Amino acid sequence: MKLALKGGRPVRKHPFPEWPVWNDAEREALLRVLQSGKWGSLHGKEVETFERELAEYQDARFAVAVTSGTTALEVALRSVGIKALDEVIIPAYTFVATATAVLSNGAIPRFADIDLNTFNLDAASVEALITERTRAVIPVHFSGRAADMDAIMRIARKHQLYVIEDAAQAIGAQWRGRGVGAIGNMGCLSFQSSKNITAGEGGMILTNDEELFKLARSYMNCGRVEGGLWYAHYHLGGNFRMTEFQAALLRAQLQRYPEQLKKRQQNMRFLDQRLAELPGIIPLAADERITSHAGHLYIFRYQAQAFDYLERDTFVKALQAEGIPASPGYSLPLYEQPVFKNRSFGPFTHLLEQKIDYQDIHLPATHAACYREAVWLPQNVLLGSRDDMLDIVNAIEKVYEHRHELT
Repeated sequence: MKLALKGGRPVRKHPFPEWPVWNDAEREALLRVLQSGKWGSLHGKEVETFERELAEYQDARFAVAVTSGTTALEVALRSVGIKALDEVIIPAYTFVATATAVLSNGAIPRFADIDLNTFNLDAASVEALITERTRAVIPVHFSGRAADMDAIMRIARKHQLYVIEDAAQAIGAQWRGRGVGAIGNMGCLSFQSSKNITAGEGGMILTNDEELFKLARSYMNCGRVEGGLWYAHYHLGGNFRMTEFQAALLRAQLQRYPEQLKKRQQNMRFLDQRLAELPGIIPLAADERITSHAGHLYIFRYQAQAFDYLERDTFVKALQAEGIPASPGYSLPLYEQPVFKNRSFGPFTHLLEQKIDYQDIHLPATHAACYREAVWLPQNVLLGSRDDMLDIVNAIEKVYEHRHELT
């Protein structure tokens, strides 16, 4: 059978499950808010209730709903006291918002490498970057897989650093039975369109520290404080409030989430087992300390030598032609993004441009992930049937068997 990329019949022609998933629960939630006439969180109860429900779900004492995961990171950094020219260590393999949130506070992102076995922060790389100006580290629970919080927290305690967990992709993920986002000083979630529960946009800040919670609420709500005059503003905050419509949608999404999470995890285990049997395909390493994987992405490593040195991007195109919505993921390490290469830092450009030079950075694992090895499958694929998962396996086998047609 010829490859679909060469005019053959694809492995599958029907789509994987659509995203977002919704039903009458979302419709009724939106109508409930619409008919109440209380559309903003200053007047309604949906946001307040969702904060309480999500905090409980993720094992946190407190939650602050905001407009996006990006905003969550910016507010969290401000809440722990990050100031201009402080340094914050982040992985070089993550969405750009992890870095721009640091820049938006006038601080300096320092890029650590990842471990290719996990696609999360390499603890040794983190420790090598610490200076007298380092104030925080942001572990990203990438793809919904918990980062090594034992190592990160050990380093943070040793060097007196704040830990802000970027759990944008990781609702429902756990490390040693604890919800991520509630392990460090603060954690940040996203409800953007692609996320495992979504209202199109939105974010959440989690913490177990009451003082940090109060600061985050103030920064979120124009600098107001609990018990203060309404038109008295105590901190440099903004209007980062989530709407009642968003919270109502998210409450409905959260209700069905445990069932979806179980389905994703079952399919990830099946793919791990079956793909490990294929030449040139390496699933990410198992770790018993990860007691729940959120499954926002399914990632495997592609080894070109097993495919007669067929380039990763050609392999991905061949899978796409077979009906598998694979992606090579991030095409650039963060330190190669134009915003960093051009040092285009907005109002902080003159402050930071003499302090930052990313021209000579080369992080080997991050480079390998971006240019050679990473293959992603989106979370909606993991809501499919066992036959859908077999199609993924069969498509990879087909490309392998016909690799000579592409090299």
